[in-house]
Amino acid sequence: MFRIWAVRPEWAVCPLFLVYVSCLGEDIAGRVRDIASRVAASYGLEIFDVQYRREASGMVLRIRIDRPGSKATVDDSVTVDECAKVSRDLSAILDVDDVVPTTQYTLEVSSPGLDRPLTRAEDYQRFAGRRAKLVMREKIDGQGYFKGQLGGVEDGPVKVVVIEGEDGRTHRVPLDVITRANLEVDF
Repeated sequence: MFRIWAVRPEWAVCPLFLVYVSCLGEDIAGRVRDIASRVAASYGLEIFDVQYRREASGMVLRIRIDRPGSKATVDDSVTVDECAKVSRDLSAILDVDDVVPTTQYTLEVSSPGLDRPLTRAEDYQRFAGRRAKLVMREKIDGQGYFKGQLGGVEDGPVKVVVIEGEDGRTHRVPLDVITRANLEVDF
């Protein structure tokens, strides 16, 4: 049985519109990534992440830049001056090319930080030897998360992240089971 509800038009919600807005945000982030990659490369940097999303303060375009091939040590990390230069250059290009359709948005340019997220297999390989925390969606060796020293990635039918846990045991975690991972800062 189908029911038809009489709803005032201003209360109506169109699921297609919601999907369109979501896709629009992804499209903007992709176009911004292309432009930001060129700007970052001019300073010897690369794009780590681009997000375009609505937050409490309004629309935010968040770009995280990184130094390619670095081990993310304090000495090698992206500086505030480099963030400012990329922000200034990128802001000018975005304004001229009118890439972001809203008239007001906040542009944030920063580094991933010393406790950066690990999102790709290359990140686990790049930071082998560093301390990290991995959170899994299912238990591995009876645990839902591991803290320890990264041992890199083993290739095979399934990519596996190797981590030597705080318990001294070596654990092998399938990459697709990891829901969140971050480097841990050694003090």
